[in-house]
Amino acid sequence: MTIKDLANQTGYSIGTVSRVLNNQPHVSDLAREVILKAAQESGFQLNANAKQLKQQHSNSVLVICKGSSNELFDALLVSIQARISGTQYPLIVDYLDESANEVRRGVQLAKEKKPLGILFLGGNREHFLADFHQIDIPCVLVTNDAAGLPFPNLSSVTADDTLAAKMAVERLIRAGHTNIAVIGGHRSYSETARLRYQGCLEAFREHGLTFTDERNYETARFTYEEGYRAARALRTRNPDLTALFAMSDVMAIGAMRYLKDAGVRVPEEVSVMGFDGLEIGDYMIPRMTTIAQNVNALAEQSLILLRKQIEDGAGASYETVPVQLLWKESTIEI
Repeated sequence: MTIKDLANQTGYSIGTVSRVLNNQPHVSDLAREVILKAAQESGFQLNANAKQLKQQHSNSVLVICKGSSNELFDALLVSIQARISGTQYPLIVDYLDESANEVRRGVQLAKEKKPLGILFLGGNREHFLADFHQIDIPCVLVTNDAAGLPFPNLSSVTADDTLAAKMAVERLIRAGHTNIAVIGGHRSYSETARLRYQGCLEAFREHGLTFTDERNYETARFTYEEGYRAARALRTRNPDLTALFAMSDVMAIGAMRYLKDAGVRVPEEVSVMGFDGLEIGDYMIPRMTTIAQNVNALAEQSLILLRKQIEDGAGASYETVPVQLLWKESTIEI
């Protein structure tokens, strides 16, 4: 019998079984009793278990970060590292391009690194549907919703992206703006961009405003350079726009730089709103209006869910962290 067999027999995760057999903390009394009883009845050798565990799993947690220029994920990583540094779990971080398949990368690294669990920072629902069945360790999808996906080992912690984007556009409409342009990600591979696009579309339609991709939307990567390019493209096609909503703060900052270079005053001529609540926004001139995500709450809840799966054999759980609209100097009422 192997540790995996014992985990299957008792219904607890390999990590939980390992901690019980090695007399480690962070295990419930019930789990300890059930696992020790099963090990005794099956004649499982505790000293052989340590060797088997070493062969099957490291003690690490893997973080797969989708997008090498995503400053929200950089802030999330800092918060995750601060919270996990006092635990027994070393952290492994892997970056990949925002257009890459994060789940296939997870499958590969799960085999190579043998982590106890994976945190996915960003993801595409279609990638998970197609490939996640190959991953059998606890995982948490961060900033995207895994609810409805048929995987008992995949939890999620996210904002309500559709509602948040709708909130952003509605606030601009209430401020008197009717000619609003949006800079957003590639909806074909960014679940976040697709959901935020949906929220923007709902806000336009519910307020009787026309929204077309040609006039109101420019697809871009989540970078400063792409925000700059997208703002230039939108203003070329729609020179009378009075407000611009970008689906990330870095896009918004790039857009503000373009407007400055083009001699357009922010917010007097064009209001600009971002998304994420990055600290750098408060050091822009003007200070940037944004939809602020709670980075520390995202990091903390993600680790709580992952550890519950690893240590207690918990099933999948899906949490939504609220956002906050911070109306600052880059937007005005007209």
